[in-house]
Amino acid sequence: MNSQMKTVLYTGHIHATGGRDGAARSDDGHLDIRLSPPGSGGQGTNPEQLFAAGWSACFIGAIRLAARAQAVALPADVSVEAEIDLTKDDSGFALQARLTVNLPDLDAHIARAIVDAAHQTCPYSKATRGNIDVAIEIA
Repeated sequence: MNSQMKTVLYTGHIHATGGRDGAARSDDGHLDIRLSPPGSGGQGTNPEQLFAAGWSACFIGAIRLAARAQAVALPADVSVEAEIDLTKDDSGFALQARLTVNLPDLDAHIARAIVDAAHQTCPYSKATRGNIDVAIEIA
């Protein structure tokens, strides 16, 4: 861990019970969900969906910062489709991810530069870098 002093901007606090077949609730009550194992047909969401939602939302924020730094006006309908796979092999369970970024009407080279910069600054991208397989495409 980096020993430099860091300014904490926000702390998300969740209390989970029951594991993949349980519930999760934030300390402020804004998130209060049931959890179900992936593919079980249960009534709840699962950690992979929650991770995909968080990463895609954060990545859009990183795209906006990158575009601003490069003086590029973004289209209003920027979107990110995140797919998080739960995988298993002989060594156990793991995750892999695919992000598909939609930057309509933006030049392909400019879009790639913005997406690459966003991937360098997004906290989720940083957290997963070197830890899971990640593919990022531009739609």
